[in-house]
Amino acid sequence: MISWQVQNGANQTMITEFILLGFEGGQNLQTVLLLLFLAIYIVTISGNLIILLLVVSDQHLHTPMYYFLGNLSCLETFYSSTILPRMLYSLFTGDRSISFTACVTQFYIFGILVTTECFLLAAMSFDRYLAICKPLHYAIQMTDRLCLHLAAGSWVSGGLAATITTSLMSQLVFCGPNEIDHFFCDIGPVIDLSCSNTHTIDTSILILSSLCAFPPFLLTLASYVCIITSILKISSHSSRQKAFSTCSSHLIMVTVFYGTLIIVYIVPKTSILRDLNKVFSLLYTILTPLLNPIVYSLRNNDVKGALKKGSMKFAIHTGI
Repeated sequence: MISWQVQNGANQTMITEFILLGFEGGQNLQTVLLLLFLAIYIVTISGNLIILLLVVSDQHLHTPMYYFLGNLSCLETFYSSTILPRMLYSLFTGDRSISFTACVTQFYIFGILVTTECFLLAAMSFDRYLAICKPLHYAIQMTDRLCLHLAAGSWVSGGLAATITTSLMSQLVFCGPNEIDHFFCDIGPVIDLSCSNTHTIDTSILILSSLCAFPPFLLTLASYVCIITSILKISSHSSRQKAFSTCSSHLIMVTVFYGTLIIVYIVPKTSILRDLNKVFSLLYTILTPLLNPIVYSLRNNDVKGALKKGSMKFAIHTGI
């Protein structure tokens, strides 16, 4: 949709609606993508909701570790629901249009959640560091008050960063092409379409992205280095191997998450990176919410036990 304004005595077109190009291809490809992303969405929501319900309902999971996992599952339920339903609608109907207001709103919610996850993953790694490397001091240091402060601080930081960037984004003027080469309203592709001076918002994004990505990532890496060092000191080979397998899967997931965020928002854009932007975005917007419940929770014996008890109670209650 295009409106007209008069500026300095001349007519100027103002874009009020965008077209999300998404993943281009024939009808057969669109159908395959629709089924694939629908399956991913169902599995993602189911996995995260199961973890959230178990953490809330099972007394044995009322510990700092599962408190953070519950926050992560809640976050990624909203995270996936911010992006995938709109994408599925476009694939199903072929309607790729989105209003400027809806675009800004989608980015704002996404910005809060993705930034919160940056800090929340760092808090989770710090919790695991204390539990494994300083077990005698863990109960004293990782109090309920500290857990609450770490979780609340993550959400407040995410909200603050997203509010700053979204307020700058909402002031941009669009008077040229309205096709966003992405599958959701991410700030980079939107800025590329603006005919405003984007120096301020470009600088702000770089600074905020660096502050929200690098310190949590470095803290997470440092925590896991200490954890791996402690694991290597375990005398039992089987226990050491099991602990290392769990730790390495966690480290892979956080590296993929932070690494792709840094590539998309901080690393200067070359032609190759621009071409791969949607691929990298898929990793942190869709892959990590899908795999995190499995990697962090469903492989855990405590969660398996809680899931088994919950299933038995449900079967008894329903008479199955």
